[in-house]
This record gives sequence, C-alpha cells and structure tokens, in this order.
Amino acid sequence: MLIEKTVKDFVSQVASNEPAPGGGSVSALAGSLGAGLTSMVGNLTVGRKAYEKLDDSQKKTINENLEKLQGLIERLNVIIDEDTTSFNKVMEAMKLPKETEEEKSIRRKAIEDATKLALEVPLNCAKECLAVLRLQKPFAQYGNQNAITDVGVGSLLAYSGLEGALFNVKINLLGIKDEEYVNKIQAEVDSILKEGKELKEELLEIVYGKLS
Repeated sequence: MLIEKTVKDFVSQVASNEPAPGGGSVSALAGSLGAGLTSMVGNLTVGRKAYEKLDDSQKKTINENLEKLQGLIERLNVIIDEDTTSFNKVMEAMKLPKETEEEKSIRRKAIEDATKLALEVPLNCAKECLAVLRLQKPFAQYGNQNAITDVGVGSLLAYSGLEGALFNVKINLLGIKDEEYVNKIQAEVDSILKEGKELKEELLEIVYGKLS
C-alpha cells in the first residue's frame, strides 16, 4: 500500500516511469497533509492561555473541527491508494480483447464503467479537501499565532488537493459518452471549484492579515 511507504519511497515511486501513483494519489496526500497541519495548529491551541480566553462557542467550534479533521485525514489517506487502484482498473479494461464485435462491446462498457470509478474517486477526494477548507477558518482566526503560517500552508495544500483531484475528474470525463452523467459531474466540479477558491482566498487573507 502506498500509504505504508516511507516519504522517500513514495516520492521515488511517483517519480518513476510508472503512470501510477500519479496526480490523483498525490492530490489526496496534499489534502491529508493540509488537514494534518491544521490539526497540528489546533493541538497547539487547545489548553493555551489564548484559547482559555475564547468564549464557549469558539472553543466548541475549534474542538469539533479538530475532531472532524482527524476523520478527514483518515479518509484522504485511504483515497491515496484508492486512486491508484481505480486507475489500474481502467488499464485492465483497456487490455480486454477486441477481435469480435461482441468483444468490442464488452470492452467499451468495461472501460466506461472503470473510467466512471476512476472519476468518482478523485471527485470524492475533492469533496474531502473542500471539507478541510470549510473547517480551517477558526484556526486562522483563533489558533496559536506562532503557527499561523501553518494554517496558510494547510489551506494551500487542501486547495491544491481539491483542484488537483478535479483535474483527474475532468480528464476522465473526456472518455465518457453518457452525456447526462457528464453534465451532472461537470456541475459538481464547477460548484466545488468555485467554493474551494473562495474559501482558500478568504483563509489566505486572514493569514496575511495576521502577518502584517
């Protein structure tokens, strides 16, 4: 499993001449790291003097978001391997025989089904990265100010994971003939990308404001 590799080995495998792991798995890792950095800021915040001065609702939000981030880290870690597995299924479908018309029909359906799976994994990754971005604001506002840049890096990573995953969604859409399905997914992509950009810009504005 990719998630079990050392950082050095993971990077080496990404850098190899194998097509997977590729941008999808790396995007999931970016999202997980973004959530991890934000979680670190939360852990450096809870129990400190500045934290104790917050009102109960602010503390509650930080604590709840911290717990949710842990779940997102775990889910994104799973997607690192799921993305590569789904890509490999597309490759397997493309190797099916295509001598007869029946074989060609079976192969076309197998490729389309595998492509939809390969699309839905990064789409789920993008949704999880968006969830990370939605949770980061309280840490930018009230988190340990010595770690404010980590909130910024975490935001950038979560957004990179989101947009990177959507690249994979869009390229897989090109291979799908089902127009209704394509239109539905494209609408989701547009919505996720729009909200993700807005959240990232809002978070970076807060971070830069704290640094000036």
